[in-house]
Amino acid sequence: MQFKGIVSIQAPRDKVWKSLTDPAFVSQCAPGLEKMEIIVPEEKFRVVASVGFGSVKATFSTDVEWLELEAPNHAKMKAHGSAPGSGMDATSDMYLSDGSNGTTELNWQADVIIVGTIASLASRLLGSVTQKLTNSFFNCVKAKIEA
Repeated sequence: MQFKGIVSIQAPRDKVWKSLTDPAFVSQCAPGLEKMEIIVPEEKFRVVASVGFGSVKATFSTDVEWLELEAPNHAKMKAHGSAPGSGMDATSDMYLSDGSNGTTELNWQADVIIVGTIASLASRLLGSVTQKLTNSFFNCVKAKIEA
C-alpha cells in the first residue's frame, strides 16, 4: 500500500524538523501507542502499538530506524514490526520546504506491506484504517507544533 500527502504547518521549518525527528514528540500523536523506547539516539527506536482493523486487533512491536537525516529538508526511515501471526514493513520519506506566510510544507510518502493473519482477515479494511490513522496522526502533529 502506498500513502502520501501534504500538510501545511504554521511554523518555521527548523521547528517542524525538530519536532518530526524527535521520537518522544511524535509518539504523543501515534494512535494506539503503548510504549516507545529509544534504542540509539537519533538513529533507532522501538514502539509497541495496538491497531484495530474491524474486529481484528493486533499489537505490533516495531523497530524504526532513520536511514537519512538531512536537516531541515529530508528524512527517510524504515520500520519492521511483528504481531502474533503477522508482520509489517514500511519505508517513508518526508520533505520539508518553506511555504507562504511563514508556513512549512510537509510532503510525505509511505510504502507499507502487511502480511499474515491481519492481511488475510482484514484486507478490505487495511487501506481505509491506515489512512484514518495517518490523518489522525498528522492532525495531532500539526496541532501540537502550531500550539
